[in-house]
Amino acid sequence: MSKVSAFMADGMEEVECLAVVDMLRRGGIEVQTVSVMGRRQVTGSHRIEINADQIFEEADFSDSDVLFLPGGVPGTPNLAAHEGLCALLKESAAEGKRLAAICAAPSVLGGLGLLAGRTATCYPGWEEQLLGATYTRQGVVTDGNITTARGVGFAIDLGIELVRLLAGDEKAEALKESIQHPDC
Repeated sequence: MSKVSAFMADGMEEVECLAVVDMLRRGGIEVQTVSVMGRRQVTGSHRIEINADQIFEEADFSDSDVLFLPGGVPGTPNLAAHEGLCALLKESAAEGKRLAAICAAPSVLGGLGLLAGRTATCYPGWEEQLLGATYTRQGVVTDGNITTARGVGFAIDLGIELVRLLAGDEKAEALKESIQHPDC
């Protein structure tokens, strides 16, 4: 079974994180939510408190197929400031593991030089931080091992795209039908 690590920080966009986690779990993908705050409880940008499965320092990422970053402010800067996470993202990209980010969070990947030569999307106003990438206004875009999404309105579609990449088209289409996705 595939596994995704979803990273959580104070100030993250709650829906971007939880909608993607929900779609993945509905699609049969194992997900571990991981706080980078040194404690399990994370407070989102809309003051919703969420308990992560574990904290970064105690988590094992060796069997993670995807590392996922939700957006939000100050969630995105909090993710970018975590040295361990940044090192893990660079190492995972070098190994060809899949990375995913939504909203402002693709800027973390851009700041690490991981988007160079790729097409990517993000929340409007963050385009210049996608260093080396070709920006597109697409809602969700996969270029190689990196998938980016524009914002909260595309969180469900990002989750479905990750299910497609990890479990196949048939599983993704079944998921879309089960949630009454507008494309069905």
